[in-house]
Amino acid sequence: MASNLTLTTAEFEEKVLKSDVPVLVDFWAEWCGPCKAIGPSVEAIASEYEGRAKVYKVDVDNEGELASTYGITSIPQLLVFKGGKIVDSMRGAGPKPQIASLLERAL
Repeated sequence: MASNLTLTTAEFEEKVLKSDVPVLVDFWAEWCGPCKAIGPSVEAIASEYEGRAKVYKVDVDNEGELASTYGITSIPQLLVFKGGKIVDSMRGAGPKPQIASLLERAL
């Protein structure tokens, strides 16, 4: 799972909105220092929660329309979806336990 977390607009509905488990979506960009700082934590969480939740990364430069749809105005921004709806979010970088707690609350 953690090897390819990239998510495109075309896949979003099927992989996120129709998911039967909670989904953490990391909106990020290659040039964003704080995004790169939390990257390893997001990837580790993807592995640790495999089977219980899903984790994806959306590059806002490549998927600007999707970022706009969800009101992403600063990055990194993490959204947790459950049942096709946003149930939690976090703006800015944070430690791994804080990121994991977003998913824990949705399980």
